[in-house]
Amino acid sequence: MTLLTVERIKLFSTRSPWWCMILATALTVGLTSIFAATTKADDLSTLTPSVTQFAFTFGLVVMMVMATLAVTTEYRFSTIRSTFLAVPTRTPALVAKAVVVAVLAGIVGEITAVGSWGVARLIQPDAPLGIDTAQEYRNVFGVGLIYLLSAVLALAVGLIVRQSAGAVVIELIYLLLLENLLPAIPRIGDHIQHWLPYTVGNNFIVAGQPETDDGPPAIEGMPFGPWGSLVYYAAVCVGLFVIGLILARRRDA
Repeated sequence: MTLLTVERIKLFSTRSPWWCMILATALTVGLTSIFAATTKADDLSTLTPSVTQFAFTFGLVVMMVMATLAVTTEYRFSTIRSTFLAVPTRTPALVAKAVVVAVLAGIVGEITAVGSWGVARLIQPDAPLGIDTAQEYRNVFGVGLIYLLSAVLALAVGLIVRQSAGAVVIELIYLLLLENLLPAIPRIGDHIQHWLPYTVGNNFIVAGQPETDDGPPAIEGMPFGPWGSLVYYAAVCVGLFVIGLILARRRDA
């Protein structure tokens, strides 16, 4: 508990986490508000719980940047050395940092998801925004789990790279570019896509979504169902974090 308290204090001792939380919420909920407000009366039937989550990736990227900076900033200013002096084995301190950052990201993810759904319901009360099925519950309340796991992955990248700009660029290029370009490779692109981490993680939210739904697109032929996809994504995130822990123990601070 002491390590968790220390990491929480360190995280909130700077302004960047606060700005990241505000920006993630404002971007996601704000874009959904605009979309809901501009939806015509004839198109209200398309405004479903899934559609209210179309902008969750924007907030996700912001929180991943926050998670990365939580560790790379300490390396930059060498404050990580005092942490490692207090905890020579290093692993407990880094695990505590991951827990604090991941829980915070998960909470923000839930706030943005429920906020997006709630504001759409307020703006368009006649839209079919009821949450009745398991798929609709995952559409909204599953977003926080993806935020939580993605924060662990982003922290792992920060541990491996140890440089803020480099780690953030790697994450953005992979998330926003490579995962969208790899499926375009002839003959093998579709098969590769089914195993890409973010694609599989996103499948937890969108699996079982009707083809007529205008929300985040579901991908056919995925190797896992929704919960299997979540386990796969969690395994990738935790696996990368373990690699980061191993490298952190072997390298000089």
